[in-house]
Amino acid sequence: MSKATTTQFMGRFIITDPEISHGKPTFRGTRVLVSDVLEQVASGIAWETIIEEWNNRVTKEAIQEAVQLAR
Repeated sequence: MSKATTTQFMGRFIITDPEISHGKPTFRGTRVLVSDVLEQVASGIAWETIIEEWNNRVTKEAIQEAVQLAR
């Protein structure tokens, strides 16, 4: 099965792919787990700080999508 058919888009920025992080939701183009970022958001860390900690691989829009999907 080709990679194009195994990747599932959960939104514009969030994907699941069994070949990346065991199929857990990640931000597109990264191996950053959505759950890790949501944990940081829940801890009250400023989004700008989260973005910096992930070396700008996660955007404000991506975090917003993750929060919306988590609801």
